[in-house]
Amino acid sequence: MSQITGSILQTFELGSPPWPTLDPFLFCVHHVDAYPAGDDRLAPAASLAGRTIGQDFANVDGWNMYHGSVVPGFPAHPHRGFETVTYVRRGLIDHSDSLGATARFGRGDAQWLTAGRGIVHAEMFPLVDRDRDNPLELFQIWLNLPADDKMVEPYFTMLWADDIPDVVTTDEHGRSTTITVVAGSIDGQSPPPPPPDSWAARAEADVAVLGIHVDGGARLEVPAATAGTNRVLYLYGEGSAVIDGQLITPPTGVVLQAATATRIEAATDVDGLILQGRPIGEPVAQYGPFVMNDRAGIEQAFEDYQRTRFGGWPWPADDPVHDRQQGRFARHADGRTDSPDR
Repeated sequence: MSQITGSILQTFELGSPPWPTLDPFLFCVHHVDAYPAGDDRLAPAASLAGRTIGQDFANVDGWNMYHGSVVPGFPAHPHRGFETVTYVRRGLIDHSDSLGATARFGRGDAQWLTAGRGIVHAEMFPLVDRDRDNPLELFQIWLNLPADDKMVEPYFTMLWADDIPDVVTTDEHGRSTTITVVAGSIDGQSPPPPPPDSWAARAEADVAVLGIHVDGGARLEVPAATAGTNRVLYLYGEGSAVIDGQLITPPTGVVLQAATATRIEAATDVDGLILQGRPIGEPVAQYGPFVMNDRAGIEQAFEDYQRTRFGGWPWPADDPVHDRQQGRFARHADGRTDSPDR
């Protein structure tokens, strides 16, 4: 990690996932999997020999089964005390949870889930295309909840791609920059609101989740945020950029002074993710899928899960997926159905 002057406070190498985060964020993983064509079960039409099924993170042939045994992904598992934001750039995810909600989403969509006092969910990666590869790229982001909200009711919502604004600028040479606003506001453009009990629902929390793309030769200015806000830029993939006069080559994380606007000049095409928010500033006790404020809270989470299973599991399998022909949709716990084709 290096100290740098100007709006850049620190840089660090993005090594093995998860990437380092700052309060109020807890976790950030960038999943990129070059999945092959799918078979009749929406599973990889390829041999699984040599993989540690149930714990496959070795990236053999450029893809992982993760905790899946047939379809890749993450079968039913619990959470308490924080939120998950899943932003999918390519591919599809089949979601199911203990509230009774279910969905198929991806291709620019984001899902926001408040775990609160406890939820169980599954996130499976169905390989719906038989005759071509099924590439998947997504960000899984964990956002903390303050102590007063750790035991709120769980909440599930979808942000469809068409409702997530892209703020695009193009220069006189046709080179463009794009900021995808998953949370927060840029140039007056905002996505649908986060869940009501989210830290991001508080205006003073200054939370933003921003995807950025800068064409080679183009310049992007990220506007200043509120003083006291934490802001981290993750540059990933290929390319390089000059950020406030400093050459940065991915994969690199950059801690920025949020109260100062930041100029990004791309030497070649470059992609990044910005996570920002005012810190909650409370003790964090984390053990696996539970995030509380102290050890007693973690022990209570385990006891409650063992006793109640956070409401049980209403699905016939731990790794449910939808039919191949199913389009993107969400069925909420109250039975309301939504879709990007509404």
